[in-house]
Amino acid sequence: MSSSLGNKLKVSIFGESHGKAIGVVLDGLPPGIEIDMDFIKEEMARRRPGKSILSTSRNEEDNFEILSGYFQGKTTGTPLCAIIFNQDCRSQDYNQLKNLPRPGHADYTGFIKYNNFNDYRGGGHFSGRLTAPLVFAGAVAKHVLKHRNITIASHIKSIQDVCDESFDSIDIDEATVSRLRKSDFPVLDESAGQKMKEQILAAKKEKDSVGGIIETIITNLQPGLGFPIFDGVESRLAHALFSIPAVKGVEFGAGFNITKLRGSQANDEFILEGNKIVTSTNHNGGILGGITTGMPLVFRVAIKPTPSIGISQKTVDLQKKQDTTITVKGRHDPCIVPRAIPAVEAASAVVVLDLLLEREGEYGLSKEFKNGDR
Repeated sequence: MSSSLGNKLKVSIFGESHGKAIGVVLDGLPPGIEIDMDFIKEEMARRRPGKSILSTSRNEEDNFEILSGYFQGKTTGTPLCAIIFNQDCRSQDYNQLKNLPRPGHADYTGFIKYNNFNDYRGGGHFSGRLTAPLVFAGAVAKHVLKHRNITIASHIKSIQDVCDESFDSIDIDEATVSRLRKSDFPVLDESAGQKMKEQILAAKKEKDSVGGIIETIITNLQPGLGFPIFDGVESRLAHALFSIPAVKGVEFGAGFNITKLRGSQANDEFILEGNKIVTSTNHNGGILGGITTGMPLVFRVAIKPTPSIGISQKTVDLQKKQDTTITVKGRHDPCIVPRAIPAVEAASAVVVLDLLLEREGEYGLSKEFKNGDR
């Protein structure tokens, strides 16, 4: 199924932006895992719209309800299903979209793919609203990974042409991870962050939008995760990351900049730290041959400018078969980057947990959790 992801841990997302509800099913979770409701709510709040002038004014609380796979505070091992009811919809803003596809959106491709039976309101199943159930799944996965001391952290690397510092690809301290997670606009250099905000507000004032880059680091991954040839860690992560609307590029380690280095510079030399084999640099982002090396896994994701803008643009009337123009109405983010961060981390967490389940099996991973009392 095109709306499902994973091998041992299968994640399926359903719903439409302006339908009654959106939701997710996680099949393959080990039994006996305690669900941390407060942590899930915190993760959902990081993605939630309507929090500041930098985001859309659509006000969704993103309250979730677990329907199955959960009993007496822990997972049962059967499919875990959660739904999130849509509340603040203004479907009338999208009446014109039935025949006028918005530039940069999936309106036209959805029209062709589903023979005009697709729900076009708010982008339907193509909407960024569908990242909410992904974040729920990622929060559950993160909670499991936390027991392995695996940490996922992200920051805004750039907005348009304003750049933040880069992560130290060898190590990241817990204080930085905690600070970034609690921030609505996570950056390493606050002065760069202020300039980024100014870029976003300038675009918003002109009824336009901007994009940017998110940098993510995953620490404490054991070496040996991943499979050649088609199931390498880069392939699996890229597969999940490109499912997030607006993602247009993914690079690992030094990425495209590695082409500017010679082999003697690009190679990460192996050294001993006590009895542990590490590398002195991390240009390859903690992955060699599609398999984790044990070094921090580092990647960056390119997010395009929000395609919904208030500037008049050319389009085609699909019913009349004639050229026309469209001015997009509704409530939209002038920059989707800050709210995309929890979705990027969620997709990463789901993939990493799936890889761990493949290596250790369902019960191998759940042995750290106590047996349920009956």
